[in-house]
Amino acid sequence: MDLQQMRYVVTVAETANFTRAAERCRVVQSALSHQIARLEKELGARLFERTSRRVRLTPAGEAFLPAARQALDAAERARAEVAAAAGEIRGRLTIGAIPTVTAVDLAQVLREYRTRFPQVRISLRAAASEKLLEQVRAGTLDVAFLGVLPGFRAQGVRDRELARGELVAVVAPGHPLERAGEVDLRRLSQEVFVDFAAGSAARAQSEEAFAAAGLRREVAFEVSGVEFLARLVRNGLGIGMLPAAYAAELPGLCVVRVRDAPGRVERLVWSRHRPSPPAAAFLTRLGVDPHAEEPGGA
Repeated sequence: MDLQQMRYVVTVAETANFTRAAERCRVVQSALSHQIARLEKELGARLFERTSRRVRLTPAGEAFLPAARQALDAAERARAEVAAAAGEIRGRLTIGAIPTVTAVDLAQVLREYRTRFPQVRISLRAAASEKLLEQVRAGTLDVAFLGVLPGFRAQGVRDRELARGELVAVVAPGHPLERAGEVDLRRLSQEVFVDFAAGSAARAQSEEAFAAAGLRREVAFEVSGVEFLARLVRNGLGIGMLPAAYAAELPGLCVVRVRDAPGRVERLVWSRHRPSPPAAAFLTRLGVDPHAEEPGGA
């Protein structure tokens, strides 16, 4: 068993196709298939079920895949550590971010980082805060930018508060609230809402504020992305609540301040374990000690 065989298995699992996997690995398909067959023979189990229509992992393949990824990550980490010892930052940096992050100009930060460390392969994933946090804990993300309630404390990771803010209401042009200037939650509770999925950190920011005020509201439209939320609001199907700094950048929407507005905190989280050289360099460029943890962090 060698790393190349593991890389082939991981790539086939990701693409669900031997031809595409071979193209990504830059080898002929026969060579990739031969190496996977050799590995299956050594393991005494088939890793993939192959039909004319699809390729999918067998139970043995499902069991093998996480360990193969860990082995590949460990090998890449070893190469990165050796390069760092020689004064060169290289390897891979995986970042997660909520779409509404405003505490930092992430695009600019990434551009400056890539200019400074051109040998680092950067990947960025956008997702909900709870998913990003779990991926940092699992080690599939190096760092992540979250948007959470003020009292939230991340467990099992290191974290740092980046910014505090409030939510505002967003309404379509011509909506009766457009010229209100400022409203309270009681007035907003009379409206139909577009909001994020129940149980998500983004939904909790507004949900808990209404509950604390003893108010009920109707959420008729649940969405997974802020772009869809803005589109539905723009078309007059409901109103929404978004971070003030982010809402101001959305075209075609009117922003209404909320007197008893829900609070929101943007936090940066990263692994409790020693960060890789690329991750440590990224944290340092954000002004964060890679090994720091705020008082009371868990």
